[in-house]
Amino acid sequence: MSVGKKYIGEIGLIITALIWGSGFVGSAMALEHYTPYQILTGRFLIGLILLSVVFHKKLKLMKKSIVVKGVILGAILYIAFILQTVGLQFTTPSKNAFLTAVNVVIVPFISFVIYKRKLDVFELTGAIFAIIGIALLSLQLSGGINIGDMLTLLCAFAFAFHIFYTARFVKNEDAILLTLMQMGTTSILGLIFMIGKGETSFSLELSALTPLIYLGVFSTTIAYVLQTVAQKYVTETKAAIILSTEALWGTLFSVIILSELLTFRMAMGAILILVAILIAETKPKIRSLERRLES
Repeated sequence: MSVGKKYIGEIGLIITALIWGSGFVGSAMALEHYTPYQILTGRFLIGLILLSVVFHKKLKLMKKSIVVKGVILGAILYIAFILQTVGLQFTTPSKNAFLTAVNVVIVPFISFVIYKRKLDVFELTGAIFAIIGIALLSLQLSGGINIGDMLTLLCAFAFAFHIFYTARFVKNEDAILLTLMQMGTTSILGLIFMIGKGETSFSLELSALTPLIYLGVFSTTIAYVLQTVAQKYVTETKAAIILSTEALWGTLFSVIILSELLTFRMAMGAILILVAILIAETKPKIRSLERRLES
């Protein structure tokens, strides 16, 4: 793989994390008008419609393997969001955000257990630095472990598997069609859950639709297309580390837009997340230097 493609992949994931970070503000605004299940259904439906319209000519290239892999990714993604949403009802937002981010440490162990891929010291160290940084950035300890914490931890496993299998599936499939199938699956599951809960009353006011449209266009459509395409060129563990900067961007947007107070502890957390990326990024340079010294 060329160096150029590697950096394109990394830049794509950074932009994805930045968009997701801004999505925290969008979600907070959307929750003033819609239930969590309505937001999930709405954002994925917008994603499905946009991708179908923009890339309708690609639909003729759809094949069985893409459908199967897209359905798997979409199901895992929706399960992750449901576990996160339900978990948030029983735990604090800070613990929910932190435990979700634990996926950054889980990803390398999935590779090790399922595919016997050797644990990379640099990537594993970077993942640990990232999770410590996220803890400092967002975690406010309160009470013991409850059902919400356990559900959120399961959500972290689901997100980790989503990152892992996205990296595996996109190697041999069209990234756009794979994302489109994901959106289709999550939309169908979203409608089933939303109708099942009787949450069919939907506000069409501009103040309500604006944040939902933002989540659908940017946090869902653009972000997941970027993630899927980018993971063609980046290892799953490095992808998880870069995507963990979502917590950093979320904090920055909250400080800028919602006027939240930036504390010293939060600043230290942000620095550790950046250090995590530098550690993962340093690995190829050190390996290259070692090969030169050996030759």
